[in-house]
Amino acid sequence: MAVSVSRPVHPWLVRLCHWLNVFAMVCMVMSGWGIYNASPLFGFTFPPAATLGGWLGGAIAWHLAVMWLLAANALVYLLWGAARGHFRRRFFPLSPRAVWQDTRQALTFRLPHRLGQYNAVQKAMYLGVLLLGALLVLSGLAIWKPVQFSGLVALLGGFGWTRYVHFYAMSGIVLFVVVHVLMVLLVPKTLPAMITGGKEPSDE
Repeated sequence: MAVSVSRPVHPWLVRLCHWLNVFAMVCMVMSGWGIYNASPLFGFTFPPAATLGGWLGGAIAWHLAVMWLLAANALVYLLWGAARGHFRRRFFPLSPRAVWQDTRQALTFRLPHRLGQYNAVQKAMYLGVLLLGALLVLSGLAIWKPVQFSGLVALLGGFGWTRYVHFYAMSGIVLFVVVHVLMVLLVPKTLPAMITGGKEPSDE
């Protein structure tokens, strides 16, 4: 006879990595904007109040310091997720057809949401942001150490193009964060589970 039991929607390690990632990404983006302002790629700069570090040297110091926190946090999450089957359960299966169907339902406000289960749009977004994160790391390493990683710089099209790759990857992650926050505002019941863990029923 099946017995209904409860388990956390989000394990404690996922929650810890999530909130550490929030802090690290805010610091990385703000310090990155400060670095960008010293040598803009486009015809605009970011407001000083939206940057971190106060000046170029300070922004670089913040960027490099928080980089290690972000890298360690990501490594723990990736190793744990791979070992525990977290990615397989949360992000797969996934198909273009499923993404299209769920996108249509979302645009008509008919997409159901069950706590602890990702729809195809969410799966695609999370996988996409992981890929953007990898691209951000690779391009960041190439910018930081262009001589030591000269092969990577060449692969990305040269130092100038690498800066563009880094900027667009960062912009993609910022866009993901904006959409993510909007989704939380539309479905606020998802927030407490990321703080307390929440409970979801399962049959054992």
